[in-house]
Amino acid sequence: MGEYSDILSRRDALQRGLGAAMALVGSSTAARGGEAPGERGSAPRSTPDQPKRTGSRPNILFAIADDWSWPHAGAYGDEVVKTPVFDRIAREGVLFTHAFCASPSCTPSRGGILTGQAIHRLEEGGNLWSILRDKFRVYPDILEAEGYFVGHMGKGWGPGTLEGSGRTRNPAGPRFETFKQFHESVPEGKPSCFWFGSHDPHRPYKKGTGLEAGMKTEDVVVPPFLPDTHEVREDIVDYYFEVQRFDSQVGELVELLETSGQLDNTIVVMTSDNGMPFPRAKANLYDYGTRMPLAIRWPARVKGGRTVDEFISFTEFAPTFLQAAGLKPLPEMTGRSFLGLLTGERPERRTALYLERERHAQVREGDRSYPMRAVRTKQFLYIENLRPNLWPAGDPEKWRAVGPFGDVDGSPTKRLILDRRDDAEMAKFFRAAFAKRPAEELYDLSRDPGQLNNVANRREYAAVKKRLRAQLIHWMADTEDPRAKGETDFWDRCPYFGKTSKESGRK
Repeated sequence: MGEYSDILSRRDALQRGLGAAMALVGSSTAARGGEAPGERGSAPRSTPDQPKRTGSRPNILFAIADDWSWPHAGAYGDEVVKTPVFDRIAREGVLFTHAFCASPSCTPSRGGILTGQAIHRLEEGGNLWSILRDKFRVYPDILEAEGYFVGHMGKGWGPGTLEGSGRTRNPAGPRFETFKQFHESVPEGKPSCFWFGSHDPHRPYKKGTGLEAGMKTEDVVVPPFLPDTHEVREDIVDYYFEVQRFDSQVGELVELLETSGQLDNTIVVMTSDNGMPFPRAKANLYDYGTRMPLAIRWPARVKGGRTVDEFISFTEFAPTFLQAAGLKPLPEMTGRSFLGLLTGERPERRTALYLERERHAQVREGDRSYPMRAVRTKQFLYIENLRPNLWPAGDPEKWRAVGPFGDVDGSPTKRLILDRRDDAEMAKFFRAAFAKRPAEELYDLSRDPGQLNNVANRREYAAVKKRLRAQLIHWMADTEDPRAKGETDFWDRCPYFGKTSKESGRK
């Protein structure tokens, strides 16, 4: 617990003199929205580019994959996976290169999207397999109250339960079996808001589907944190196969809108909830866990053929959708609208955003969370592992759910690394994905884009680390993160509604 105590000591010192500490960040970052424009506290923002409410309010189609990482799309230069629909949306709309989910875990990521709030504000909703209480207002409900016809199909908010939440339906809206059913149900003259949640490319995969689809494993670019073997390359093309299936699914929805003449006044968003289900990706705050593909098309107001490199946090979707519909974002939303950035009417410089996670699966003794907080700039990623004494990927032996190191989905890649963890060449990949981590991690992305060389303890980075730590602590306090005040077992005590062993303890 020594490293965690050190973090708390440093945090206490910084909080006692937060004004002085924030001088390290610079006057432009002390105000909300400076170094962290993607997130803010509870005070409402002015919205000078608020559109007038008219009869031509846009439809909204939000299409979200399940475990798809940047940069796995043709529009980003990937030459193996074929994503013609995503590429079209990017070509005719805006392609975002620095879009990040709020948390690299399905339930909290989707909760952040729907509420526009940082996941630590969602109480139990910060965990996987949890609940999202009805006191946390969601944009589909707000739009419905303002005249929109709303619905969802596939995977909406979740996984989790509605029981005890005060809700009678999924926070993403009423369920429809097909988009065609929803589309034909929209009353004449009403704008619509639809959430399409695919289950792709979530595991398990059917082995060999990528090869059967014609993909060549030799063309795959293997991320540097994974071993470059035939097994891993084949696993990646099986993942690509499901990415392609998601792309095709969205294509069917787009075609229906186009045939009905409603496509050009529909905000079409295509993205993912969190990163690819591979070791050191999903459920981690490194880029392959949090950096998402994102393309948005809306010809009625958005000029196509643009690429935006500014940071986008997924807590910003809700306020953006509200503002596009002529409504004001809610005061409790910590994300702010990026409508002006999307339309190009209000370009702005965004220099940082914040990332976090609490309990993913129920995979540690005592049902304990593995809390992390991070700040990401264009050059650096700074992570605080608030319980470095615990295993980041889950206990080495099964606790209640999933299996050994259960925060990493079962796969041929995981099995390969674990089976050969004692081999000299494989040991580094085991350490990167499964071993315990220090209390602080700092990566210089200009020299280490794969985020494998932790420079947190190097003297030449001391000033950078101090500045980023101050920024992170300021954001945590500003957004009322319970962990800004120190250790808490709140998320450990929250019920887990996923499948667990019948008997408590390891099996």
